[in-house]
Amino acid sequence: MDGLSAYQLAIISLGAIGFGVWLLVKGGDLTIDSAIRIAERSGLSKLFIAATIVAFGTSAPELFTSVNANISGFPGISVGNVIGSNIANVLMVLGIAAMISPVLIDRKEIRVDTVMMITSTIAMAVAVWAGILPRWAGFAMVAWIVIYVFYQYKASKIDVSEDDEGGGGVSGNPFVLVTVGILTLVIGSEILVQGAVAGGVALGIPEAVIGMTVIAFGTSLPELTACIAAARKGQSDMIVGGIVGSNIFNILSVMGISAAVKPLVIDPRFIQFDLPIVLAVTLVFVVFLLVTGKIGRIAGGVMAASYVLFNIAQYSGVTEALAGA
Repeated sequence: MDGLSAYQLAIISLGAIGFGVWLLVKGGDLTIDSAIRIAERSGLSKLFIAATIVAFGTSAPELFTSVNANISGFPGISVGNVIGSNIANVLMVLGIAAMISPVLIDRKEIRVDTVMMITSTIAMAVAVWAGILPRWAGFAMVAWIVIYVFYQYKASKIDVSEDDEGGGGVSGNPFVLVTVGILTLVIGSEILVQGAVAGGVALGIPEAVIGMTVIAFGTSLPELTACIAAARKGQSDMIVGGIVGSNIFNILSVMGISAAVKPLVIDPRFIQFDLPIVLAVTLVFVVFLLVTGKIGRIAGGVMAASYVLFNIAQYSGVTEALAGA
């Protein structure tokens, strides 16, 4: 690799980016199609499948990144990854999905999941204010999400006939296929991120800028791709369930497991800017979930634009000024 010119590295990087995007598109389609087939065969609601299998699978990059960062002595990355991912899930992922196709919400069906997301967010806020998430609290969070998934499984199960195969668009074992789809999303996002990093270095873009933009965006690509695929197929339940489930998983599993492995020390600077933003974003999301029941294209555009402004604020010195106030 040392003998390659900047031009050659850029070309190779573009190829990696293109291949990563192709994997993301294929993985998103396969994940959503397989998840729909699982719901049809098992009698479980699409919302439950999206909030568990799809949400947990697409949040795998956040889990690996946060646990590794905390073990390596960088707890700020762990906490920032969770807060940033939850903001990105609502503003960027949901916003872009709504711009493609208006998202319709079954307010009654999503009620329990919404309450779970609210209580999880409050628990995260308490930990941020306290400045630490101890090991016992991490184990409690993991136990909490296990109980939640079990309860939702029992509540979501409906009677179906044994010969009801549904009309899914994929052939083969849907559980195997959804696993392949999620793995494809994770691999595709990693290839895309690494290709972009290598290309940026070849073009002389500072490594810090690449890390703050491409890599931060890359950890949310699996959720984004899956939701875009769901939006194109008109599967609002898959979009809503995936985002709510991912936000719950990020807090209870990602932060929980990170703290269970090693107590999570939380930088007080998160209180100044990021915590109020994630609380406000969650509140707006709750209003959509329980009151309006619909997210249209205009609302989606406003949400996506808000995410851009959030990132501009992050990199323009606003957060540093607030932290030093």
